[in-house]
Amino acid sequence: MIVSPATTIADLAAALRQRDVTATALVEECLATIAALDETLNAFVLVRADESRAEARAADRELARGEDRGPLHGVPVSLKDVIDLAGAPTTAATPVRAGHRAAADAAVAAHLRAAGAVIVGKCNLHELAFGTTGEASACGPTRNPHDPRHVAGGSSSGSAVSVSTGMALASVGTDTGGSIRIPASACGVVGLKPAYGEVSADGVFPLAPSLDHVGPIARSVRDAETLYRVLRGRSAGGDASDARAAPVQPHPRLGVPRRYFLDLLEPSVEEAFEAAVERLAGDGCRIADADIPHAADAGPVYLHTQLPEAAACHRTLLDRHGEDLSEEVRLRLALGRYVLAEDYVRAQRGRAVLAGEVDTALEGCDALLLPALPIVPPRLGVERIAVGGTTEAVRPLTLRLTQLFDLTGHPAIAIPCGHAGGLPAGLQLVGRRDGTAALLALAAAWEQTIRGQASAPENGANS
Repeated sequence: MIVSPATTIADLAAALRQRDVTATALVEECLATIAALDETLNAFVLVRADESRAEARAADRELARGEDRGPLHGVPVSLKDVIDLAGAPTTAATPVRAGHRAAADAAVAAHLRAAGAVIVGKCNLHELAFGTTGEASACGPTRNPHDPRHVAGGSSSGSAVSVSTGMALASVGTDTGGSIRIPASACGVVGLKPAYGEVSADGVFPLAPSLDHVGPIARSVRDAETLYRVLRGRSAGGDASDARAAPVQPHPRLGVPRRYFLDLLEPSVEEAFEAAVERLAGDGCRIADADIPHAADAGPVYLHTQLPEAAACHRTLLDRHGEDLSEEVRLRLALGRYVLAEDYVRAQRGRAVLAGEVDTALEGCDALLLPALPIVPPRLGVERIAVGGTTEAVRPLTLRLTQLFDLTGHPAIAIPCGHAGGLPAGLQLVGRRDGTAALLALAAAWEQTIRGQASAPENGANS
């Protein structure tokens, strides 16, 4: 086996250049893993077996000639199926787009091709990227690789599963309310939401344009950083803007916003998070309290932004094909039509207040530190969960700790921090709006401390 749970892109880049492994062998192993696991986990909408084999052979020839496009050259990656790939369908996991074929690559797909990445396929998602569990899909639900009875998180569900299992070495997802960080946390991998606008959304099927972010899902922070640079169209070795990032301090100050963010956690999630905080403090991080005074307003501000933007984006789809959508997605789109213009404007004012409060909370900190998900990934079909002495709907619970930072545009990264209830738990670091590179450097420096005993599953699914 070439790809183990600990294998990173950096490992493979070195092996490919030393001719210890070939891109062709890597792709064959990924395709074999897909063949073995995908019938159960349902991570892929499209597997590009013939095309990826051809791309791998071309990469091997180029590397043999000394043509080196960077660390992604010859590395198998996947794409969430909202990202256009020329000649391939972009289904967005909805029957409404049956027969669609992309005329050109999305900007991020073009950057990946230029970097020599091999695209093994396109991944399943929650329909229209409008959900947090990965269950509602025209292709069927995606299942958690650690226990297929549980959800994989959403909406970038298949992307996270593909990386967790070794079906791909990295993936590209989208995040409108947490759709990269939620499945990354649920599946035990790393998910980065860059600062708003840093990675182009051109050629990406939209949900709510002022909230939509595009970013990487990977096995390590360094791998996520490699993809982040490529997705921006930069050299994976760095660029001028990255050079301006402050170096990582030996004893970084991390602010924990306990009020609201830690008020409603399942006990096993709280235990995993507090254990990670203790490890960080024990290794030299300075832990301080932080506060975002109006954090509890993030939910209504988010709904009054996302719902009308989604309804406006997809008004024609709803009018002409609403009956073909899953009930939950159809209802959310329809609800967006009932948000008044004054409510939307009021939400944008609230959004500006929240952004300022996050900026203030970060003034004395290198990053904010909080969980990525407040609950253990629920079983498939579960709609409500008892937590904190109350019963809450799954969707708002899963968005609770992530949606604020889509509203404010701050970069945020989810990193595995242990297990909760036998499934992965994720920690979230949030950086300054202009500080994605600094956030990645900090996260990479402390990743092993954060992870503790967390690890990816072997190439197989637990039952």
